[in-house]
Amino acid sequence: MSSALTASITTAGVALVAATALPLWRRQSWWVRIFDFPRLQIAGLLLLVLGLHLALLPHTPAAWVLRALMLACLGLQVRRILPYTRLGRRQVLATTMAEPKEPLRLLFANVLQPQHHHQQLLQSIEAAGPDVVLALETDDWWRQALSPLERSHPHTVLLPQDNTYGMLLYSRLPLHDVEVAYLVESDVPSIHATVRLAGGSPVRLHCLHPRPPAPAEHPDSVPRDAELLVVGRAIRQNPMATVVMGDLNDVAWSHTSSLFRRISGLLDPRCGRGFFNTFHAAHWLVRYPLDHFFHSNHFKLVEFKRLPRFGSDHFPVYIHLSCEPEAQAVQPKAHADGADRQEAAEKINEAA
Repeated sequence: MSSALTASITTAGVALVAATALPLWRRQSWWVRIFDFPRLQIAGLLLLVLGLHLALLPHTPAAWVLRALMLACLGLQVRRILPYTRLGRRQVLATTMAEPKEPLRLLFANVLQPQHHHQQLLQSIEAAGPDVVLALETDDWWRQALSPLERSHPHTVLLPQDNTYGMLLYSRLPLHDVEVAYLVESDVPSIHATVRLAGGSPVRLHCLHPRPPAPAEHPDSVPRDAELLVVGRAIRQNPMATVVMGDLNDVAWSHTSSLFRRISGLLDPRCGRGFFNTFHAAHWLVRYPLDHFFHSNHFKLVEFKRLPRFGSDHFPVYIHLSCEPEAQAVQPKAHADGADRQEAAEKINEAA
């Protein structure tokens, strides 16, 4: 066994242990929070390196310590991602209605502002037949390109911007109590509106696209976390049926996403069904679930799917929900404890 190979395997093991341990640190810097994302990839590499370590390296006490650390880290990674596999428990039950009395179909896509493959997106929208369409990263070019939707979905909130945080909302259902809010940053909008379903049930929609923690965007996750938690607290105080949709620039299994669900009481239809990875559309080895639907326990699920790639770095996503208020008896919402509420308040105050 060459010393170079031994050093390489050992270094890889140490690096993977560090990549697993870093997200446990609550520091919000981008270079810490970025390791929330590739948990599946890190788990696969841990399994590979652990196997090589056992097969090829001497069985010294130091080697066994590193192996134990890698095994513990593998367990931690699996524990985080397992709820989002078919082995996990479903938070949202499938509807038993052949024809839901109050369906709600929603579709949204982060279009990747510089690319212009709009026809493929329009075709996917037409095929899916959603009641509500949300397009993110939309500028004036995209507003013109998606203008055919104004005929089929005449109720709109159009906020084109040149900074990749534009939003275009189209609805077949009338929009009431519309609010455009800049919750944390003055150039990052969010849309909040109420739609009324066929049977008369009102549903509050929250459309979000917070800024991610990344070197070219923001040095830490403070704005993203605060925006989610501001919305989460508002939802908790409102008993209305609710859906949150958008590119949240966070993975489903992160601490912040979990805190948001506890603060808001919303459910994640991914749990027990699969990752439904939406980014990066062009690189299958590095894909993460960044585009989300969260909803209150008034709904059961008819269908949730990722739609075909159309040129963006994100896949569009589509959900078909059935509003069944009686589902609240069998789909209890998550509850935040005092520590959760304190943490949420601290994150919001830090952003303010």
